[in-house]
Amino acid sequence: MEDIKSRIDRLTDELNYHNRKYYMEDSPEISDFEYDQKLAELARLEEEAPLFRRADSPTSRVGGQALKQFSQITHRLPVMSLDNSYDRNDLLDFDRRVRKGLEEEGLSPDTPVEYVLEPKIDGLSVVLQYEDGKLIRGATRGDGSVGEDITQNLKTIRSIPLSIPCKSPLDVRGEVYIPKKAFVELNQRQELTGGQIFANPRNAAAGS
Repeated sequence: MEDIKSRIDRLTDELNYHNRKYYMEDSPEISDFEYDQKLAELARLEEEAPLFRRADSPTSRVGGQALKQFSQITHRLPVMSLDNSYDRNDLLDFDRRVRKGLEEEGLSPDTPVEYVLEPKIDGLSVVLQYEDGKLIRGATRGDGSVGEDITQNLKTIRSIPLSIPCKSPLDVRGEVYIPKKAFVELNQRQELTGGQIFANPRNAAAGS
């Protein structure tokens, strides 16, 4: 049994590595056939020895059912809403508040500060919680204090890693969204099959 456990651990680590290379770095190192063969072997071994199946096993994505009923969880840190900025005065006012905060911490208001600006993606805000490098749960923002546990649904998103190289508890905030091109293709498929036509990418992402 120790040999099976060792093989399960090795395959799990290897497949999670290839998932990162394929879905996050866009630089696959093995063919789809090789990946599928390894995944099939892992699934077989886990069936033989389910006690050795790890929480971050890539087989948890296979055949996963999106849940429609969700339990509530309390966020470890408040998940505040994001403000929009439409003009220069908004940014100057934000900078003033930052420098006031520096003074309250006993630092000079002239302390150099760097900002990162990026376009706002309109989707569904989520928080991923990792412990000991493993994804333990994912939740919606909710009211900022309490959100809905949508871990199983988030596991169907291939770009979300089930494990990360960080052993400390870590909360990662992100946005679930559907790119416009994929949204158009989705509605085309829905129309062909007589399914629901979605009004916009944001609602489709949130509803999923």
